[in-house]
Amino acid sequence: MIALLMRDLKLGVRAGGGFGLGLAFFLIVVTLVPFGVGPRPDLHASIAPGILWLGALLACLLSLDRIFALDWEDGSLDLLATAPLPMEALVSIKALAHWLTTGLPLVLVAPVLGILLNLSASGYLPLTLSLLLGTPALSVIGTFGAALTVGIKRGGLLLSLLVLPLYVPILIFGAEAARRGAEGLPYTTPLVMLAGITCGTIALLPFASASVLRVNLR
Repeated sequence: MIALLMRDLKLGVRAGGGFGLGLAFFLIVVTLVPFGVGPRPDLHASIAPGILWLGALLACLLSLDRIFALDWEDGSLDLLATAPLPMEALVSIKALAHWLTTGLPLVLVAPVLGILLNLSASGYLPLTLSLLLGTPALSVIGTFGAALTVGIKRGGLLLSLLVLPLYVPILIFGAEAARRGAEGLPYTTPLVMLAGITCGTIALLPFASASVLRVNLR
């Protein structure tokens, strides 16, 4: 399992893995927003939590189709399916590798980009906590969508349509926690809801992803 995780991390960091693509997209979205809404620091501060969360969500979405696509194209996915490793463990490692190469860099970069959007000082901690709790769920749900669409040519659009509705609760509670923190309000409740969603997806979706993947590989 560790060898598979290290292999996926190397593939994720190298060209074609989506590591730099998601980070660059996140940076572009956040830096272009001030040009679009004009030089209004108060407005930037009020929309910063939502913009940062939406940018992180879309950046994660960009690399989802690569979770199984590279292994499917070179045939290694069939070999992994026949290896003495439970399929549930395989999809869990894929989701973990995706989070480490896509979600975690976004968590680390988001507070820096919050400065560009004039995010208030009280908003950095809840923003970081909400991203830290919510982005793993984005990767787990995305792995489920990638398992559904593996082997489908140009399935990226279908994957986005399948996954985006499942991302909505995470976006709502994540942005709400960051907004409440930025305004100095209690943000424990949305963080707890976010943690509950993440725990639920981690507990259930690897089994669903493994079942779907077995069907697609037959």
